[in-house]
Amino acid sequence: MRHLDYPPIWTVAFMAVTYLFARFGIEIATPFFVQLIGCAIILIGLCLMILAVYAMWRHRTTVIPHRVPTSIVTDGVYRFTRNPIYLGDVFTLGGVALLCGSPIGVVLIPVFMIVIERRFIREEENWLRTEFREEFQTWAAHTRRWL
Repeated sequence: MRHLDYPPIWTVAFMAVTYLFARFGIEIATPFFVQLIGCAIILIGLCLMILAVYAMWRHRTTVIPHRVPTSIVTDGVYRFTRNPIYLGDVFTLGGVALLCGSPIGVVLIPVFMIVIERRFIREEENWLRTEFREEFQTWAAHTRRWL
């Protein structure tokens, strides 16, 4: 199952649960402006992900979880959050919940964050802490994990 243990799989799974609960369970009728907000939040999430991947590409390090990074990225969007790709996932999931009118989807956001932190962030930060000790400590002291 390790080959399926990647953040996009988790994100899509949580989106599917959000949609299914809205479709077949609890759904709230959302006005058009709420749907627009949902779209804007999804767009913010996608932009965060693109900017983060670009920064990692510039530093020639991996974006693939479970692989040891070759460098630490602390510039670009990484100045504001240590996990902009995962934060982008959170924004996207939140936007989908608004679009679907799914209160369960909103409740699932912190659950998703816990799953991502336990499955990926801890391991990644341990690697960074081991490989780039001083630089990671300085960066972590001034940059929040999420926001």
